[in-house]
Amino acid sequence: MAEHADHTAQPTTHPAYPVGLRLAGRRVVVLGGGQVAQRRLPALIAAGADITLISPSATPSVEAMAEAGEITWTKRRYEDGDLADAWYALVATTDPASNAAASAEAERTRTWCVRSDDAEAATAWTPATGRSEGVTVAVLTGHDPRRSATVRDAIVEGLRDGSIAAPQHRARTPFVALVGGGPGDPDLITVRGRRLLAEADVVIADRLGPRDLLDELPPHVEVIDAAKIPYGRFMAQEAINNALIEHAKAGRSVVRLKGGDPFVFGRGMEEAQALAVEGIACTVVPGISSSISVPGAAGIPVTHRGVAHEFTVVSGHVAPEDPRSLVDWASLAKLTGTLVILMGVDKIGKIAEALIAHGKNPETPLALVQEGTTASQRRVDATLATVAETVRTQEVRPPAVIVIGDVVAEGPDRLVM
Repeated sequence: MAEHADHTAQPTTHPAYPVGLRLAGRRVVVLGGGQVAQRRLPALIAAGADITLISPSATPSVEAMAEAGEITWTKRRYEDGDLADAWYALVATTDPASNAAASAEAERTRTWCVRSDDAEAATAWTPATGRSEGVTVAVLTGHDPRRSATVRDAIVEGLRDGSIAAPQHRARTPFVALVGGGPGDPDLITVRGRRLLAEADVVIADRLGPRDLLDELPPHVEVIDAAKIPYGRFMAQEAINNALIEHAKAGRSVVRLKGGDPFVFGRGMEEAQALAVEGIACTVVPGISSSISVPGAAGIPVTHRGVAHEFTVVSGHVAPEDPRSLVDWASLAKLTGTLVILMGVDKIGKIAEALIAHGKNPETPLALVQEGTTASQRRVDATLATVAETVRTQEVRPPAVIVIGDVVAEGPDRLVM
């Protein structure tokens, strides 16, 4: 009887045995530097594998990984013996003969081997993989990769939106997070922001945050209205800081839900500093700023080749002549790029006057985008010379993002988000 049975991979109806490979510091060989390698390498790098790429050429993205030192690139074709000491191999060249030879070597050396060209000849299959809330989802459905991806996406989405419950059975550490909710559309909050929101005990929410997300919170979550409505009721910043500190010290998980990004006119740093004084750490979750997303949703690129090579974002909450203003309007008037003004609807007449007085062309196009990215989005166009009257006659109200510059004349009136 032969000492070793022939285990050469053969077509089989047996299901694959799922397992998670711990590849940190272990040798992995990837043959072929094309699109398959480009897709698979990032996960192998993230796993901490010691990766050798063997290929005479590679895509620009794979080249960048080699230049960054994330992988070792041997610039030649596969040769027998290349899989020595490898724990795992990915065979993805365009040469069937090389793939078959490498697969045979993997069989001899008992190296788990994935083949992009022939799944039946492989000893391992790559599942459709996704991650959410610290959970890795890996799906295998035989020889139907599209179905695997569909099932994976459904599970990951369920974990993210809470329709699939995955409670943690270990003690959860309370946290404080300053979360940027994006410009208004609830779908534009980051995945991390939405996950932390789902884990919160207390949510201190701005009026400009994605309000629809509050309806998804469980009944036990305390929601504190920190609305800052111009010339109306508001919650003083000190009171917001005190609420964050009070609930954090009580051992609760607290999310400060803001519109846009916490550090773009959101006073996020003031809150982080107040927490730091009390010895409370916080996580900052960046958000999509309305300064670029709202113009984009209205069909306005803040930069455009041959039109604008820069854009400047300023606060318009105080008028140019107000001694509290820190904005150099004279310098802004000389710029040739795009000017984006936040919180400036009620001051736009004075702002336009200042820009014109400092040399800006009165006919410079301007757009006001009200309630950007929401179902109530509205775009009103004007010029610097006509904007004050336009705001009055068209009854433009905050929140609205104001875009000034030649880019206003580019593109459609609204894009599908």
